[in-house]
Amino acid sequence: MKHSVKSWIIATRPWSFPASAMPVIVTIAWLWSVGYDVQWWLGLLAVVTIVFVHAAGNVWSDIADYRKGVDAPDVVCTRLLVDKIFTIQEFKRLSVSLNCVAIVLGLLMVFLTGPVTLYIGIAGILLSLGYPFLKYKALGDVVILLCYGFLPMIGTSYIITGEIVWNVLWITVSIGLITLAILHVNNVRDIATDRRAGIQTFPMLTGAQVGVWMYVFYVLFPFLWLVVIVLLGNVSWWGLVALLALPIAITNARTIIAERNKQWVKSASLDEKTAQLQLAFGVLLTIGMVLAHFF
Repeated sequence: MKHSVKSWIIATRPWSFPASAMPVIVTIAWLWSVGYDVQWWLGLLAVVTIVFVHAAGNVWSDIADYRKGVDAPDVVCTRLLVDKIFTIQEFKRLSVSLNCVAIVLGLLMVFLTGPVTLYIGIAGILLSLGYPFLKYKALGDVVILLCYGFLPMIGTSYIITGEIVWNVLWITVSIGLITLAILHVNNVRDIATDRRAGIQTFPMLTGAQVGVWMYVFYVLFPFLWLVVIVLLGNVSWWGLVALLALPIAITNARTIIAERNKQWVKSASLDEKTAQLQLAFGVLLTIGMVLAHFF
């Protein structure tokens, strides 16, 4: 079956890309705001590369979920495999193609920056490929924090400045927790169907009620942490511009709290809304960093 370009793009779950792009973009903006000599074009290359890795990982994860029975007709998912719109072979080719592009771009960065980039890139790709298996063993949260928090922010600092800037980890807490919330809310909503498929996610260990309040923590604590690191001097006062995204976080938190004893109807799209929160928080924080550079 011939598919449109739009269908192929949808297969990569583009709504989730802020989870990978924003950590890199925020890192670039922060390093620039505190006076580092930033190689902008290498930063752009890093953004594009991690988005390709993310897209490939999304497709690979969908294949694993479909085969395992995690994605089924009664489960909220992309449905491209469940509804037989795409075949597994088509998804495999797409994932391999996206990974090949990511590897080529990654090797280019290694050539331009050094071996540290290679080590970080290998770790990222291996974690991306191993994510389905690790998620089924309740370790998906750890992978998310590493792949979309620690590794991209540390890696970006090295790529664009030539050194690992450990202080960027102060910002990783806020960015990483919101990213983790995207996966977490999905797993809380799908506890029953995940149990039926024979896998184990972290919310299955804690229970749905605890999982709900953990999500609330994941989306609200980053704003408190931002205030803390501003007071500590790690981020300029201009960074508080990101507090403008707080109403989105509160709305998301209220949504899941209201449905904690129900059927998760309104929470069905909460993973996408959490990605939108990540985008809003990241963009506003980036704007704050830019303002800090000039003022």
